[in-house]
Amino acid sequence: MEIKRPLLLISNDDGYQAKGINSLIDMLSGFGDIIVCAPDDARSGFSCAFSSTTPLRLECREKREGVEIWSCNGTPVDCVKLALAELCPRKPDMVIGGINHGDNASVNTHYSGTMGVTLEGCMKYIPSVAFSLCDFRPDADFEPLRPLIQTITARVLKDGLPLGVCLNVNFPLVEAYKGVKVCRMAHGTWGSEVKKCHHPRGYDYWWMVGIYQDDEPEAEDTDHWALDHGYVAITPTQIDVTAYSALDLFKSWNLKS
Repeated sequence: MEIKRPLLLISNDDGYQAKGINSLIDMLSGFGDIIVCAPDDARSGFSCAFSSTTPLRLECREKREGVEIWSCNGTPVDCVKLALAELCPRKPDMVIGGINHGDNASVNTHYSGTMGVTLEGCMKYIPSVAFSLCDFRPDADFEPLRPLIQTITARVLKDGLPLGVCLNVNFPLVEAYKGVKVCRMAHGTWGSEVKKCHHPRGYDYWWMVGIYQDDEPEAEDTDHWALDHGYVAITPTQIDVTAYSALDLFKSWNLKS
């Protein structure tokens, strides 16, 4: 009986041409067959958005032994949905988002297209992991991430992940990692998010910008603390966002229809 190699589906929100995703392809090329379906350009901040009114297109960018690279004009989640429906010959063994240029810690989890990829895979009951580096530079050096990315990928392929749980893995930009911390998502907020400008032709326009603030900087069990102190942060993230601790509170309201 033929033994099938693992099938990895990879996407991102920086675009198929980004150094991060191409570094990831290189790191994981020995783990199995790889199908890449990624946006044709940067789609940062698209979270779990998908296209409902725009026709989608796929373009094959490269095919070589064990690797197919496709681009899509849609969102990161569109890429995963299209790949699962049209490109993958079977259900992938893993869905992997990244490597993202920039961190996806704290509340960035909710905005991130890289996490959108991973959450979509998780919602399809596929073990899914997101990898991000705290470096926005297009030519960022991803090589130091190789050993741990390969270790995590091998472990997930071997043991899987709990149902409804995916992994959000963030790497700090340091010369040497102090270690790895499994931690929770930090409470943080974005401020000064809107910059108003005036166009010479007489109208106002706005840029979405922002400054991140860690609202619990002394809490040593968070992803943001870990990154700030030179640790790789691994945050188990779940699809079920029910506030179980608040169920009894709202049941006590005794609401009636």
